[in-house]
Amino acid sequence: MTMERKIRVLIAKAGLDGHDRGAKVVAAALRDAGMEVIYSGLRKTPEMIVEAALQEDVDAIGISLLSGAHMTIFPKVLQLMKQKGLDDVLLFGGGIIPEKDIHDLKNLGVGELFTPGASTLDIISYVRSQVQQRRKEA
Repeated sequence: MTMERKIRVLIAKAGLDGHDRGAKVVAAALRDAGMEVIYSGLRKTPEMIVEAALQEDVDAIGISLLSGAHMTIFPKVLQLMKQKGLDDVLLFGGGIIPEKDIHDLKNLGVGELFTPGASTLDIISYVRSQVQQRRKEA
């Protein structure tokens, strides 16, 4: 019986936002759920995030944004992911994002966006199911 490779997730803080407690809570929860988690640290550019995702061969990228730059950062990361051939990698995120913007970002191809107070169990379940679905389709 072959063992399935652990889910690998990059958790990134983009832009000038210096608040990383939520990102660290999510990273720890995903790790505790048996996933391999790479935490990028603060103030990463979209280019740095996508390059790290490539280097680390991740299944998912989770971006935490509280700075209000979500309508710039997420589309840029998606564009770079497409350019680098990361079409099978899940992009999801969280932070303070208005409902209308969540809708617009999902239409662009961003996965689930979790707002403050979201359950870490919901995030774990979402990442696990999305990655498993993408692996079956590959």
